[in-house]
Amino acid sequence: MSEQNAARPAPKHQQVRDSLAAEIRRLEPHSALASERDLATTHGVSRATIRIALDALSDAGVVYRVQGAGTFAAGPAISKTLSLSSFTEDMEVRGWTASSRLLAADQVPAGGKIADDLGIAAEDEVIRVSRIRLADGTPICMETVHLAADGVPGLLDHDLSTSLYGILEAEYGLRVVRAEQVVRSVVMDVGEAALLGQPPGSAALRVHRIGLDQRDRPIESTTSMYRGDMYDLRFAVQR
Repeated sequence: MSEQNAARPAPKHQQVRDSLAAEIRRLEPHSALASERDLATTHGVSRATIRIALDALSDAGVVYRVQGAGTFAAGPAISKTLSLSSFTEDMEVRGWTASSRLLAADQVPAGGKIADDLGIAAEDEVIRVSRIRLADGTPICMETVHLAADGVPGLLDHDLSTSLYGILEAEYGLRVVRAEQVVRSVVMDVGEAALLGQPPGSAALRVHRIGLDQRDRPIESTTSMYRGDMYDLRFAVQR
């Protein structure tokens, strides 16, 4: 990235989103936010800009909306919605510092299940990256990512404690724009609980994700285990 691009200010709606997120962190859970009109006046922007910022915060689970009542600060759990976002993005919007502790990174044969996910042969090589994801130093999630090795040459030489999506996009031009996910409730075994700082038998959400690019080609096969006391799923349904 050039210095010129790096210095370019964030879009206005993103600046407003970050400002609102900071204000919301000072509120009690389930406190009502001011109206869109009042927020627009306070921040000196249009209601359309406020709406875009609130949409982003709703997608991130920082706020929730009740039809006819308004917008409210979410509770302490990290609410995942149907919007596709990375762990780093989820933490940043809450004002937390995302980091990773690398458990293992190697190159192995894909095997049947991962090969099916990535659309490759079982004997083809994949890069396997296992990490603990942390927010302000607290372990939140354990994840194992598989990527077709021929699409990411030299990946193991990178600093894999940083944003993996960032590396994939910046170094390889790979961008996950859609994902197919299966979520299951599980209990952690002794090893999993120890890595996430929880008692054995604690509840967790296991998410298996196949990340796809803009042409619907699989990029990643990832299994993540989220602490049940920190995460929930939030989405709207209509009759």
